[in-house]
Amino acid sequence: MALDQNACYEALKSKDERFDGQFFVGVSSTGIYCRPICHAKLPKRQNCTFFESAAQAEAAGYRPCLQCRPELAPGMAPVDSERTLAKKAARRLQEECGSRVNLETLAGKLGYTDRHLRRAFAEEFGITPNQYLQTCRLLLAKQLLTTTDLRVSRIAEMVGFGSTRQFNEVFKKHYSLTPSSLRRGRRAPKANEAIVVELDYRPPFAWDRLLSFLEMRAIPGVEAVRDGAYLRSVHLPNSHGGVARGWISVSPEQGRNRVAVRVSASLLDVISQVIARVRHQFDLDCNPIAIDEGLQGFAKRFPDAYLSGTRLPGCFEAFEMCVRAVLGQQISVKGASTLAGRVAEKFGAPLDTPFEEIRCTFPRAEDIASLGDKTQDELGSLGIVGARTRTIGCLAQAIAESSIDLSYGADPSKTISQLIALPGIGAWTAHYVSMRATGNPDAFPSTDLGVKKALEGLSQKEIEQIAEDWKPWRSYATINLWSH
Repeated sequence: MALDQNACYEALKSKDERFDGQFFVGVSSTGIYCRPICHAKLPKRQNCTFFESAAQAEAAGYRPCLQCRPELAPGMAPVDSERTLAKKAARRLQEECGSRVNLETLAGKLGYTDRHLRRAFAEEFGITPNQYLQTCRLLLAKQLLTTTDLRVSRIAEMVGFGSTRQFNEVFKKHYSLTPSSLRRGRRAPKANEAIVVELDYRPPFAWDRLLSFLEMRAIPGVEAVRDGAYLRSVHLPNSHGGVARGWISVSPEQGRNRVAVRVSASLLDVISQVIARVRHQFDLDCNPIAIDEGLQGFAKRFPDAYLSGTRLPGCFEAFEMCVRAVLGQQISVKGASTLAGRVAEKFGAPLDTPFEEIRCTFPRAEDIASLGDKTQDELGSLGIVGARTRTIGCLAQAIAESSIDLSYGADPSKTISQLIALPGIGAWTAHYVSMRATGNPDAFPSTDLGVKKALEGLSQKEIEQIAEDWKPWRSYATINLWSH
């Protein structure tokens, strides 16, 4: 994010961790400088000066905050910030709490020893990774106990406890009641019956706008919109080294600030992953009030375009969305969806669902990477031009080898530079992927045809200049322009 004093203050007000490490704030009334996620009382705007680095803040005479510890901000610590490591580990633990998570294996995947991970976790959260994991499991269990008809023994298994007895003991110790006390009067579900999980959000929520965006870009056979609900196929790695395949549907609950997620029985063992990905795809953790405040200028200039509660459409599966984005570089939205559907039909796995529109899962990056030298011919047979086949092949290889990070919350500038380094990916595609895959709130594909059309009559330079006032919420401004 290019440094802008007013934009930085808006980001500071939001306390959004996605801005951590991108700037620091010096507070004249205290003489202290902090990270944008510091939990201290919000200082007045006139008392704030924003700096690109901690060194600049100290050179200006400010002392580091003892509460948020600027030395641990992403990009500051010698090992790429222990806070970054702890946050990444926390997200992984939350997403995979339903599996038998092995701390040593998790640390290895993140490139560290389990000892270093424990130390980083203690520095950031004041607890051990195992304590955090147990809390994630208990909260997920409580949610399933109160919103589904699953048996207690099945829930214990789904959230990662070794036995029902252990689950009962831990649950009673933490919540002073037994799991069964929440289940009285509930019927037991039938075998292979889908369950419904309810997920809350902060209002307002422009559901129709978000659904319209997803519907226009839906991949035939993989995604569909029917009767106000979003449907899709799912494939996720399970704790047994295999892949769980199934389907979900997501729809709003009338009169309540929540969505109902129907999940096929085949996905119950990866339910924590499903929940995490749905929250990301539908931007359920968004704070719309903070965005409304930050885009007041946009709303005044484009009153017909701005809609309060507009969400940033995330993605359920990063590789799938990336392929769809690459295919759409120089053809229509509908044309790109058609080609993506062909890729799914040929390389994905067939799937039996109750929806005629959902027939298969999209191939994994590993599936395409395994084609090797045959990638161009195989994809070319579907009508995909040579340049796009090469790009998709390189992208699949990079994701399969974990040499590029497209996870939610990844460093946006690093992700964008990694994407641009791949052949056939320019600034537009990189910003678009950063926006949807990593949840970057400040991406701005300024050369996008839809943006230019919405801002017709303005030069490229004028568009980029106007967008400076929309920081740090340019992604949300872009979605409003596209929808308009």
